[in-house]
Amino acid sequence: MTNTNTPNINIKNSLKDTIIYQCLDILKREDIKREMKLLFQPVVEYIWFEINPYMNIILAFVFILFVLNLAILIILILLLRNKEKLL
Repeated sequence: MTNTNTPNINIKNSLKDTIIYQCLDILKREDIKREMKLLFQPVVEYIWFEINPYMNIILAFVFILFVLNLAILIILILLLRNKEKLL
């Protein structure tokens, strides 16, 4: 039993690959790149505007955690030194 759809599938795959390569070639052009940047710039700016406060909060939180960890480390070192002096 032979499958008659095999040539048809190969043609579809070949056509799909051809279309993909043509799209990639179009996207490599400098004028298209410039237009894509201009098209997506407002979207990126809007996303940045919406995310910016949360990023500031996260950075402040990370800084506070760093300072707290550093303080705990210093306190532990001081306690270990005092414990060694007592022995």
